[in-house]
Amino acid sequence: MSQHPQPGEPGNVDSERLARIEALLAPAVSGIEEAGRRLLPAWRRVTKGEPRWPSTLAVLVAVALQFQLPERLAIHPEWLLPTLETALLIALVAANPYRIERASKLYRWAGLVLIAMISAANGWSAVHLVMGLVRGTEGNDAGPLLATGGSIWLTNVIVFALWYWEWDRGGPVARIHAVRTYTDFLFPQMQTPELAPEHWEPQFPDYLYLSFTNATAFSPTDVMPLTRWAKMLMLLQSAVSLLTVVLVVARAVNIFK
Repeated sequence: MSQHPQPGEPGNVDSERLARIEALLAPAVSGIEEAGRRLLPAWRRVTKGEPRWPSTLAVLVAVALQFQLPERLAIHPEWLLPTLETALLIALVAANPYRIERASKLYRWAGLVLIAMISAANGWSAVHLVMGLVRGTEGNDAGPLLATGGSIWLTNVIVFALWYWEWDRGGPVARIHAVRTYTDFLFPQMQTPELAPEHWEPQFPDYLYLSFTNATAFSPTDVMPLTRWAKMLMLLQSAVSLLTVVLVVARAVNIFK
């Protein structure tokens, strides 16, 4: 019949030694676990939702720019799309007024529809502007032409920033929950996390910067597209931006001469 070790016996001494060793190692193990959590960058772990106001402000600017376009370049009735966009934006802000954290298919689809409407309105204006320039029916005055072209170009920057922001790793809500491991865009802070703040992760201003640099340089700068859809979307933006800038500027220069 087996007996438990009594105090002072070898088995009991070994248990006491193991307990003391575990107690001594506990702080070190805890420190290693904490260090491991800190080494994992914010964009790879669950975090708080990003602030609502940057993307909201960008959409408001895009809607305001649509109202500034000549009537002949807008989808008729010209008030329809801007009104629908504003209504959708109000609904999105009401659902997440401060931080974008709500995981909802309806909410995500509402955001995608909003971006699609802004894209459709700006695409319509860009196509009709280019057709007018080619046919010679647009651009009789350099000042209004540059203002119109600039509005379409800036809206194009905002639209593609919204698309990049909404699709990268499943969108802003999916990113804060770290749903997807692989990123669609490689930001410099991802390559050199030791040079970035502990809580850095891409937010809307980062995608706006990506869109602006792609529209001005007509190619990637410091943010690299990794997936095929990201490459194709950046290619499309560069093509639209190049066509708009070249035709508008060339016509304006010709008028000045």
